[in-house]
Amino acid sequence: MTSRTPGTATDAPPARPAPGDATTGPGPRGGLGLGQGTALYIASVLGTGILALPGLAAAAAGPASIVAVAAVFLLSIPLAGTFAALAARFPDPGGVASYVRRSLGDTAARMTGYWFYFGVCVGAPVVAILGGEYVVAVLGVDRAFAPLIGLAIFVPPAVANWFGVRVAGWVQFVLTGLLLAVVVGVVAATVPAVESSSFTPFLPHGWAGVGTAISLFVWAFAGWEVGTHISGEFRDPRRVIPIATAIAIVVVGAGYLALQVVTVGVLGDRAGEGVVPLLSLVEATAPGIGPVLVAIVAAIVTTGVLNAYLPAFGKLGAALGRDGDLPRFFAKGAEDGGVPRRALALTGVLIAIYFTVGYLNGFDLTALILIHTSNMVAIYAAGMLAATLLLRRWSAGWWLAVVATGLTFGLLVLAGPNLLVPAILALAAIVVTVIRRLRRRRTAARAIPAPVPAPAHDTRLETTA
Repeated sequence: MTSRTPGTATDAPPARPAPGDATTGPGPRGGLGLGQGTALYIASVLGTGILALPGLAAAAAGPASIVAVAAVFLLSIPLAGTFAALAARFPDPGGVASYVRRSLGDTAARMTGYWFYFGVCVGAPVVAILGGEYVVAVLGVDRAFAPLIGLAIFVPPAVANWFGVRVAGWVQFVLTGLLLAVVVGVVAATVPAVESSSFTPFLPHGWAGVGTAISLFVWAFAGWEVGTHISGEFRDPRRVIPIATAIAIVVVGAGYLALQVVTVGVLGDRAGEGVVPLLSLVEATAPGIGPVLVAIVAAIVTTGVLNAYLPAFGKLGAALGRDGDLPRFFAKGAEDGGVPRRALALTGVLIAIYFTVGYLNGFDLTALILIHTSNMVAIYAAGMLAATLLLRRWSAGWWLAVVATGLTFGLLVLAGPNLLVPAILALAAIVVTVIRRLRRRRTAARAIPAPVPAPAHDTRLETTA
């Protein structure tokens, strides 16, 4: 993508590039290869959902929750495929916001950037607290220690990303490998305990329960957009990103389906009980090592998810500074291979604020989760609409974008009143647009020289003549 000088963005829709052009920014490409990139994608999606969602979905739909998982998995394919096509062709740290800028203009791009940076960032404390809740339950200590454990979980990914995405990529490769090993181990250990009677009745709550379970698993399959923000860090984004996405789709779908089957088959009606359903699952088959195994899962999952999201937030913050949507001070590190330490520091401040808000409301995470998911739905709708305008018409990527656009706008309607925060952030983006236009007009007015008055007409000369 052609670089933009910070502060020179205009609010008129930019010239649309040739559809399908694979433009890249100046400077060397990053160091992420297929293994590291696949690990980042898997951790972005196969994340905290495995800690709670299998039990919650089973409580909502019973055995039919397996259908819900399969449905969301199939629905996520066009979404993930579209993001892969965009990231491979237009690698830019602005991610979805940069695609929206190309097709819908600067104000819409500013909205999208704010939705992700200020809205989706609310989910970071949620991830940490979920991990803290699991560790507290395993250790049997007071729940008041969960926030402290959650803060401690932030330390490793913060340190790793401070030294660059390349370091974070290798860390993610190890963490994701451990995560997959644990998931496979849990499934293998619990499959012998699956009982066929647990799958009847198959629809205890009707199809409405399946709809609720689908809504829950939207959280689980969110995260495909994270790779767009670090697409410039891949050595060969056009080749690696589609392959990494395809591998991640298969691994994530198989992982969630397998966990849902054993959750229903082993726990039955007890699947939705308690705060930590995965703990109940492993204790039913391996009571001796169950608690230790769950503690490992919680630590790996939460650390891995944060390690995947922090570089995305950092790169986006730097891109927003580069494009004039945040102060230019934060633009450092937006270039390919750069480390956006200033934007990462700002991200840390935002997370600390949200963490404090969570502490003040007793860490009732429902409100924070709703803010996170509503912003995600708004981002997906804008991103898919942009994709239909940017990708070559009638190509495979374009068809995926068309299907995904319809699906995401349906989710936007379902979000309803939860769209209040995205609406506020959109209004803030419009206000910034108005302020910038007024400033440009004042600057242009000061730059125009005042007219030089014409010399006074001397009537004495005429009299003399």
